[in-house]
Amino acid sequence: MNPPTRLPAAAPRRVRDRLAQAEDGPVRVLHRGPHALYLALAPSRGSGDPGWCVGVVDAVATQVPCALRTPSLASIPGEVASVHDGVLHVDGVALRVGRVLDVTVPSIAGGRAGGPRTDVRVETPQGAPEAWVAELVGAGRGLTPYGDDVLCGWLAIHRAAGVPTPAADAAVRSLLHRTTLLSATLLDCALHGEVLPEFAAWVGALGAPAEPAATAALEAVGHTSGRGLLAGARRGLAELATVVAA
Repeated sequence: MNPPTRLPAAAPRRVRDRLAQAEDGPVRVLHRGPHALYLALAPSRGSGDPGWCVGVVDAVATQVPCALRTPSLASIPGEVASVHDGVLHVDGVALRVGRVLDVTVPSIAGGRAGGPRTDVRVETPQGAPEAWVAELVGAGRGLTPYGDDVLCGWLAIHRAAGVPTPAADAAVRSLLHRTTLLSATLLDCALHGEVLPEFAAWVGALGAPAEPAATAALEAVGHTSGRGLLAGARRGLAELATVVAA
């Protein structure tokens, strides 16, 4: 049986756009696991950013918001990759994006996802977090250090609340060189309110009967990533002075 020359793929809008803007040519393979492949995409022309990590994940892998999703990676060794006319090719297999995914965190600014809330008040947090941002960026081991996961959760919950964090955003962007390219990309995603499905489900379940199950599902992501995201989000909620009415 001949190997496929193309595979169906879905991707978040910014991943699709990054590929569309990428120059034709080879792409460096950063990591290959049984269910996920991570590639180093060069910076967009004139953007001034450090580049981006684009993933290719199957249904078993963690569905990071910087990845193309395809049913299976069994036919892709992940040895060589390139971009041609905005399409990612891995080992000669074209991964053309046919569906755009919504990876935006649900809003809690005016109510829980699915309906308005009258029991929550959100206030702008006091103080600038630059110092603890510097302590967290790149703190930990692996492709996504724990400190970065905490920051991703904190940033994403502020996006959910609709509360700007310009000082923290600037501090994070200035320190992205300290961490892995995948983790820097996930921090960039969090700055844009782009999250894992498990995180989105947890935010959508806040204050609802489904919250304990959503919390357990988020905690189970990765070795420590889910727990880091949860810790950061809970810290953010506390700083946002979420008040449950009696």
